[in-house]
Amino acid sequence: MSDASVSQSVHRNPEDLSLLFQISQILDQSIDIKQVINPVLRAVADNMSILRGTITLLDRNSGEIFTEAALGLSQSQQERGRYKLGEGITGKVVQTGQPLVIPRISEDPRFLNRTGARKHDPEQISFICVPIKIGNETIGAFSVDLQYTSETALEKQVRMLSIVSSLIAQAVKIRHAILEERNQLLEENSRLQQELKEKYQPSNLIGKSKVMQDVYEMIAQVSKSDATVLIRGESGTGKELIAQAIHYNSLRNGKPLIKVNCAALPDNIIESELFGHEKGAFTGAISTRKGRFESAQGGTIFLDEIGDLAPPIQVKLLRVLQEREFERVGGNETIRANVRVIAATNRNLEQLLEEGTFREDLYYRLNVFPIHIPPLRERRSDILLLADHFIEKYASSNMKIVRRISTPAIELLANYHWPGNVRELENVIERAVLLSVDEVLHPHHLPPSLQSAESSNTNLHSTLEEALENLEKDLILDSLKTTKGNMARAARILGITERIMGLRVKKYGIDSRQFRG
Repeated sequence: MSDASVSQSVHRNPEDLSLLFQISQILDQSIDIKQVINPVLRAVADNMSILRGTITLLDRNSGEIFTEAALGLSQSQQERGRYKLGEGITGKVVQTGQPLVIPRISEDPRFLNRTGARKHDPEQISFICVPIKIGNETIGAFSVDLQYTSETALEKQVRMLSIVSSLIAQAVKIRHAILEERNQLLEENSRLQQELKEKYQPSNLIGKSKVMQDVYEMIAQVSKSDATVLIRGESGTGKELIAQAIHYNSLRNGKPLIKVNCAALPDNIIESELFGHEKGAFTGAISTRKGRFESAQGGTIFLDEIGDLAPPIQVKLLRVLQEREFERVGGNETIRANVRVIAATNRNLEQLLEEGTFREDLYYRLNVFPIHIPPLRERRSDILLLADHFIEKYASSNMKIVRRISTPAIELLANYHWPGNVRELENVIERAVLLSVDEVLHPHHLPPSLQSAESSNTNLHSTLEEALENLEKDLILDSLKTTKGNMARAARILGITERIMGLRVKKYGIDSRQFRG
């Protein structure tokens, strides 16, 4: 029967129209098809007086047809309602995409009664199964059990169920499209977030640890604004690099980034350095001079070691932050300051507030957007990344080749507490690169401060023989790592025979296979 004739037959029956309108409203209630299937079944049952109703769906991966929703079946009966393509009435309908009607199920051997729900039914039970199709693809079936009345009634009921299954199919199609679009948006969002993380991790910042990822995210959040930033952290953690990252990812990146180390300038000249001076303002002021704030117009000024500023200069800096204006030393002209301020300190500003050496109002003006840089001991997973970076840097600048760090040296680097943070690590690696003669960084290339008695196995209570054995074992391990477990090549590198190599490996309990591949 054509869609037009089906539609005409439905239009003649107001009850059918009411049912279809009710089903369309149910299907519109939720994007989750599982939440609306059972209400659809109940609406059909109330209108058509069915005994049972089942909606089965095809699992494309396994090729199995399973019961998604049912009315009049227990949970165990639903679980038994599984079919293969072509198996039973339901399997045939899903396989062919054509509806099937069994006027009396007791007389038709094709009806399997897989669920076992029809054992006590009267003999005059009919079974109607119609396909649920999206285009030419059958995705499931809609079946009902009902009391047999007449062939004409069955035809009418097939038509109605076919329309209902079509509504269900359209709802499934729309929901698949929505879910697919949502998944694409989620994937795109995840990809863009990853790109942003990579974008705002400047090349001068090395580290993949969670604490550094948080720092990169804060840089991304604050860079595009003009907010004052206070960078806090121990000496050597890379506060200046963070300031550079903020400036060069900001809208001011085409303007100057002026750096001032407040601790390096004497109190008697720091005001002149920051704000400039007029000719004759003081002895030695032979000409007018611009200060750092004036030089940074339109850009960013980085005030490092802000905690060391003298109280009189703190007052003048507070005015710049509040009013965005200043005068040169010895001058009367007010100069507007279109400058973003980034400050940094390794001092405990809260303690300085209590001691009265740092102004409270200046503290709050600076502390608009604080960023804490973790010490290296709190980001140990980044130590090897940083070490590799510095090896590449100093090997290139000194025209040397360093291929790797030996295992004992890695252990020393990983176990050290790094009071000097990244700056200390950089100095240690530069020294080790200069000392290396065999393209490998060994423990003896590291400074004595890293070679603690416990970590380097050279404590004062060990004998000379024990110390030599430890060194011999380290050299054997390094040679095996270099040759990927090839003992013959490792022996040649060490200048010993294969027999002696075998004896030493056995002596120290070394498994050369662990280095293969």
